[in-house]
Amino acid sequence: MKYKAFCAAFLVLCLLTGCVAQAGEATPKTTPDSELPESTTPTAAFTGKPYQAPELLTSAFHGKKAAEGEVELDVSAVSEGYVAVSAASGSRLKFQVLKDDQTYTYDISSKGEPSVFPLQCGDGSYTFRVMENVVETKYAQMYTQDAQVKLKDEFQPFLRPSDYVPYDKDSKCVKKAAELAKSCGTALDVVGAVYDYICDAVTYDRQKAQSVKSGYMPDPDETMSSGKGICFDYAALAAAMLRSQGIPTRMIFGYVSPDDLYHAWNMFYTEESGWVTVDYKVSKDHWNRLDLTFSANGADDSFIGDGGNYADVYIY
Repeated sequence: MKYKAFCAAFLVLCLLTGCVAQAGEATPKTTPDSELPESTTPTAAFTGKPYQAPELLTSAFHGKKAAEGEVELDVSAVSEGYVAVSAASGSRLKFQVLKDDQTYTYDISSKGEPSVFPLQCGDGSYTFRVMENVVETKYAQMYTQDAQVKLKDEFQPFLRPSDYVPYDKDSKCVKKAAELAKSCGTALDVVGAVYDYICDAVTYDRQKAQSVKSGYMPDPDETMSSGKGICFDYAALAAAMLRSQGIPTRMIFGYVSPDDLYHAWNMFYTEESGWVTVDYKVSKDHWNRLDLTFSANGADDSFIGDGGNYADVYIY
């Protein structure tokens, strides 16, 4: 009990140094947060038949299918769970995705470099807007388009790369995930192997947490190479590795009580139930919460508990 209390106190201290950001913005301002849990075991005995990942799902900007002009909005792949945009301007630009009462606002390049974002709000009528900075912090609408979205299935947005979870078939994180999967028999074994790898390979970067600037975006391969990261990096690396192996994985930003600290974590979906580690059990046919920042720094699933201390705000 004393050890767990120490872990909780230590983790809150870590979060205080880096997990603070402004609420109400899709692009995090600053993002937060080693001892590996002593023993980890596969969810089931490995039978010798390796886990077979489905074909890697990708995302891309299809310029020839986009509307021409200063703004090119590509909605050709909305059924696959994402939208792509390219825009040019002499001013700063933002891209908004609106559905019902939900609004996601993203920074995008003003030099025509394409961006890809998930359609995490499910089926329905969406509005897409490109907003151009006109004075100080004020923006005016530069372009708008509506689109009706019908996903192939609910997991599509969480099985593909995006600006927030960038990777492709040649990424080091994808190759590492495939390497780990070779010794796994089930999807849940893969989750366990990725969990162990990240907990062991990545440590929390306090200096980065204190100096990271607004608009920071993660690079999972760089996190692997440096062996350091903040919570955004942990969550993006986990999402990239698991998605590349066909495991639906969300990256979530929100608040963790009791101090309402802004933080990033993951949730993954599995059709199996069992143990990822001796201290971490998951339910089948359910989105399970996974906080690699905490786990890599000594906490078990009792810190997460039933998830009641987590408030999900943005999902990517």
